Amino acid sequence: MPIDSRPTLDRLSSLLERFQVSASLFHTGMLCGVHRFEAQTGRGFFHVLRKGGVVVTHHKNSGVQSRIEIVEPTLLFYPQPLAHQFHNAPQDGADFTCATVSFEGGVTHPLVRALPALIVLPLSKVPSLAGALELLFQEVDQVRCGQKLIADRLFDVVLLQLLRWLLDHGEEGGVAIGLASGLADPQLAYALTAIHENPQLPWTLAELAERASLSRSAFASRFKRVVGVAPAEYLTDWRMALAKKQLRQGYAVKLIASNLGYANSSALSRVFAQRIGLSPRAWLSQHQSPEV
Repeated sequence: MPIDSRPTLDRLSSLLERFQVSASLFHTGMLCGVHRFEAQTGRGFFHVLRKGGVVVTHHKNSGVQSRIEIVEPTLLFYPQPLAHQFHNAPQDGADFTCATVSFEGGVTHPLVRALPALIVLPLSKVPSLAGALELLFQEVDQVRCGQKLIADRLFDVVLLQLLRWLLDHGEEGGVAIGLASGLADPQLAYALTAIHENPQLPWTLAELAERASLSRSAFASRFKRVVGVAPAEYLTDWRMALAKKQLRQGYAVKLIASNLGYANSSALSRVFAQRIGLSPRAWLSQHQSPEV
């Protein structure tokens, strides 16, 4: 089937329906002086600088730039746990709206693993967020009934729109390789979404290549180059991520095996041990918290 005749693909819903992301407003208004935001497993940060300027600092060995000076309205998204500090003028300060971001499954959330530790984008580069941000700012600028609940939901919308933007402008957001790059690829996205929606199916290389409208060899090469792993590896990793989630939810190993396309619990346990290094039950005993 020609690529341009296929229906528009929803690349995010199947992913985020299984591994949710939610935002929670914790500050709006001026910040003056020095403010530190601690790293915590399973928690990210979403800061929107509305006006003023700020210097953001990180530990030298954190993997990101140790000092960033921002002088225009900008969003800062920390998908991964990363301590950071804001240095603002001691009197005038800068105007921020900030939320924490919770990732279901913590560090095992596919987006936490796929996105860079920090995304910094001037608002002028992401005009598609303007409408949702305007609604968010209108809500947080006045204290009204249900303000925080509405603000949280609007922050969720802004976050989803940012993720959508990143799929189309990954390099500008610092996304170089992995799941996000694969979903940004107009052909590989069809294969990845098929895996996300139906992990229980016995996908073959030929079937996934057909979804991408590529030959098997071209698909295998392109998938490995863009996503960073082979298609079969990705399918197994996705199944293992779902298996971990279902284990935390209290599902029996036998049922999880059936849900994910394995012949029986022994087959799932064997693959799980090979990929994770522990049996499903042993892993669960060490990872009871949904944030780990």
